[in-house]
Amino acid sequence: MSRAFLVVMDSVGIGGAPDADRFFNGKTPDTGANTVAHIAQACARGDAEDGRTGPLHLPYLDALGLGAAVRLASGDDVPGLDADPVGLWGCAREHSPGKDTPSGHWELAGLPVPWDWHYFPDTVPSFPKDLSRAAAQAAGTEGILGNCHASGTAIIAELGAEHMQTGWPICYTSADSVFQIAAHEESFGLERLLELCRALAPRLHEMKVGRVIARPFVGTPETGFTRTTNRKDFAIVPPAPVLTNWAQDAGRQVHAVGKIGDIFSMQGIDTLRKGADETLMRHLSDLVDEAEDGSLTFANFVEFDSLYGHRRDISGYARALEWFDREIGGVLSKLRPGDLMLLTADHGNDPSWVGTDHTREQVPVLIAGQGAGRVGRVNFADIAASIAHHLNIPAQGPGRTFL
Repeated sequence: MSRAFLVVMDSVGIGGAPDADRFFNGKTPDTGANTVAHIAQACARGDAEDGRTGPLHLPYLDALGLGAAVRLASGDDVPGLDADPVGLWGCAREHSPGKDTPSGHWELAGLPVPWDWHYFPDTVPSFPKDLSRAAAQAAGTEGILGNCHASGTAIIAELGAEHMQTGWPICYTSADSVFQIAAHEESFGLERLLELCRALAPRLHEMKVGRVIARPFVGTPETGFTRTTNRKDFAIVPPAPVLTNWAQDAGRQVHAVGKIGDIFSMQGIDTLRKGADETLMRHLSDLVDEAEDGSLTFANFVEFDSLYGHRRDISGYARALEWFDREIGGVLSKLRPGDLMLLTADHGNDPSWVGTDHTREQVPVLIAGQGAGRVGRVNFADIAASIAHHLNIPAQGPGRTFL
């Protein structure tokens, strides 16, 4: 039986979302944001030379159709990405009312979000008093720190020392539907942080807050603080079956790589492999070698987004894309006859844009192992339907196969 590998390059958007004017960074609409094109243009100008140099070099992704997909989605110039595609390629748009991780991944898995997420206001304080009291009570402290919109790295730099002194958890949010809690792995305790998030999650999920995220960090006020890879997301369980359930219900093995297990609350997932992106690439490579006939592997590579997009680091994002391209080339070379590997994204995060939040963009659809051709403009949910078609399993939801 054929195998399928669905790989999400977190935030690698390609511009052109038809409804981008409804989504904002601060007071600026996302109209015109284009993660890949703007990085490529900066590289061509010589404006992304930190740790790399020259035009953006993505030979494997471009051969699959990345440059062509950007031009289809937006018409924007993509210097250096002008290959004649040898894969199936196109672009996809999202219909869910969000530009965050759960919205994108649920819809890629066949389930558009059926409600409006709850977002906390960009005020100080951001959280209602009863929620702040509940967080402090669950932590066993007299109060919380933060209580605002913030960058995760910036807020631990600002409040890490006070957190270690008082023991109060650092609670913050963003333009996404999230409640994030940062705490020191040693002075506060990793298990205590996870239990705190676990205790608060039902209350926040009832409010339709998409995720409660544990953000552990280490370090000292003297040496600085660094977030660790022990992040854990406590996400709302999807209210209907998704691609992972379809596959598992059909008797197929389902392997998750990265934060997929957290995003789907382990629904329909048999095995989970986690770590930093470098480790995740090894996991993906191993699964190409080892995964069973008929299986589904669903992977997310988050560091484009978490390390470079939100921090508006164009050079860093370009380095990450070039690293991914080099590594994925080796993985693609090991696919078996009949395998399908589909590379896509869940939203954009244009590092040249204003603000620090995601950008509402279309995403690439790049397919290896199924010949060459253009799939055109499709919907996120069509990706799930197409993978189900490839695996010869029943599909649910609004998606239609393009294979």
